[in-house]
Order: sequence, then structure tokens, then C-alpha cells
Amino acid sequence: FEEVRKQVADQLVRVQSTASALAQLDVLNSFARISRQQNYVCPEVNLGGKIVLKESRHPVVEVLLDGAPFVPNDVLLDKNENRVAIITGPNMAGKSTYMRQTALIVLMAQIGCFVPAASAEIGVVDSIFTRVGASDDLASGQSTFMVEMSETANILHNATERSLVLMDEVGRGTSTFDGLSLAWAAAERLAQLRAYTLFATHYFELTVLPESEPLVANVHLSATEHNERIVFLHHVLPGPASQSYGLAVAQLAGVPSDVIRRAREHLS
Repeated sequence: FEEVRKQVADQLVRVQSTASALAQLDVLNSFARISRQQNYVCPEVNLGGKIVLKESRHPVVEVLLDGAPFVPNDVLLDKNENRVAIITGPNMAGKSTYMRQTALIVLMAQIGCFVPAASAEIGVVDSIFTRVGASDDLASGQSTFMVEMSETANILHNATERSLVLMDEVGRGTSTFDGLSLAWAAAERLAQLRAYTLFATHYFELTVLPESEPLVANVHLSATEHNERIVFLHHVLPGPASQSYGLAVAQLAGVPSDVIRRAREHLS
């Protein structure tokens, strides 16, 4: 056994070199296979300072839909009036999916893989920053809002004009006006930094930002009501959403009808 071990050790450089080559081959083979299976396209990666995706899709969600059609969407983040996108729309409409698929496509392009889109022009990014999802850190005594603000602080200190930033409902963990004020100021700072930014929010007040920040634009995830029920269209359209459909989503989730009825009275 000692002799065999010594012989292997003597060939360590060759073994490691072979393992490295096989690992690269495995990754490239996986890229090629999934690209062919899922009809990915070769992205154009350049220094142009834009992220322009046509009919982009989420590489994981579209597979998990098990044959159901995935609604593709365009993404436009350029150097002019579309550097920061304020995304509004109801819960479950697809805001988070839209943001995450953009980040995944950028990452896939920069590691050398084809991407799930009809076409893709991607300016090189130096970092991808995310403030997505709710989480707390009980062990260190940090609340959900504290974790959210820590992540936001890290983004605002470190993002550059070549960074891609995803901000999902920043400010929701505190009082309405505190949260709105923080979200508003964070969006303004990201516009000043000129970072590629997707900023999802339920604060409709933020949709006036394009009036004061020329790099900011509004987009929304479409939905409609039919027989007092909400239908999600999952399509990204220009402009702000008309309403958040919060009560309709609560009804979908199974909240008792008398509670929904009372909520409508409070809302009115």
C-alpha cells in the first residue's frame, strides 16, 4: 500500500492536471448540452455599457414548468434614461423572477455559456449585488430589517457603474414612511452611481422618480382582474402598475372571505 501511494504521489502533477482538464471538459460539455436542449443563444459580451436582452427567460423556472409555456421578457438597461428600472406590480406577478433571470443571464454570459434569450447584448459587469428575500440572523440578534439594511449598506458602499444591482422591496421591514424614505434615497443613490439597477417595490410613490432622475424608468408586471379574481400575465410593460392587487392575492392564498370583505371596507 505504501508503495502504491508513493507511486501515485510521484505522479501528483499529472493526476491534478488530468483532473483539471476533465473538470473543464465536463463544464463545457454541460454548457453545450443545455444550450442545445433549451435553445440558448450566443450572447454578445462587450464594453458598451448596456444590458439588452430580447425575450429572456429564467433558466431554472422554464425547466420546472414541466411543459407549460414560460413568458419571455425584454430587458433594457442602457447609459441614458434606462439605467435604473423601477419595477412595480402585484405579488406573484413575476418581479423577482424577472430580476433573477437577468442576473443569471449576465453571469452565464460572463462564464462562457450561451443564454436563454432570443438575443443578448451584455456589457461586462464587475459585480452582481442582490438584496432579495426576507431573512433574519437569530444567532447574532439581527432582525430581518437589520439584515436588509446591512445588505443595502454594502451595496451602496461598493457598487460601481459597471455593477448589476437587484433590489427587491427594500424598506418593507419597518414603518411605511421610514421604509419609503429609505427606498427612495437608495434608488436615488444607485442612479447617481449609474449602476445597472432593477429595483422592485410596492411603494408607488417611487414611480415619480423619473421626473427628477433622468436615468430612471418605470416598468411593471401586468395583471388583470376577471370575475373579482386576479390573472397574472407575467409580461413586462413600460410605465408604472395601476394597482398592487394585494387583496386579490390574499384571496388566492385562502384568507377567509369575511376577512377579505372587511379588508375591502378598511381599504375604502
